[in-house]
Amino acid sequence: MRKSGPPKGLISYIVLELLEEKPRYGYEILKEIGDISGGHWEPSYGSVYPILYKFEDNGWAERIEREDEPDRKYFELTPEGEEELAEKRVETGAKAREFADVILGFYHVYVAFATDERFDVEQPAEHWRFDETFSRWICEQVVRHHEYYFDDFERIEDTPEEFYERMNVEEDPN
Repeated sequence: MRKSGPPKGLISYIVLELLEEKPRYGYEILKEIGDISGGHWEPSYGSVYPILYKFEDNGWAERIEREDEPDRKYFELTPEGEEELAEKRVETGAKAREFADVILGFYHVYVAFATDERFDVEQPAEHWRFDETFSRWICEQVVRHHEYYFDDFERIEDTPEEFYERMNVEEDPN
């Protein structure tokens, strides 16, 4: 179970990958992360810029000057940064369960706002609402993205326990 927010180190990993692709500046990185998330998530300036400065202090990235944009602070990955990226790839590869917990956890909260009598969230008719129709739309978008990136969506009839056993993963690794 995740305690809060996105998996630790997620933004650092993405920044390293983006810097490996080409030198970038902070705002460009923020926008690229927004694009990667389909426009649903963009970290704050207060998270990306300190990461870039930390990378610079650790020797993983260095600032470069560009004559065509002298006022922008571009960063490029160093050989030490490439080594760090290789480690982050392994570390991030082990976090798929954390990602699933974040996605499922927030979806459960969404549904709780729609169905649990303890919550009395106002539901304005002309905006997004916590209800079955909007919940189905969220699920539909997940299925559409699955089919776009992978293949036709096929339901998995396993119970969670059966799925964990079949996939040889721990039910609750904590």
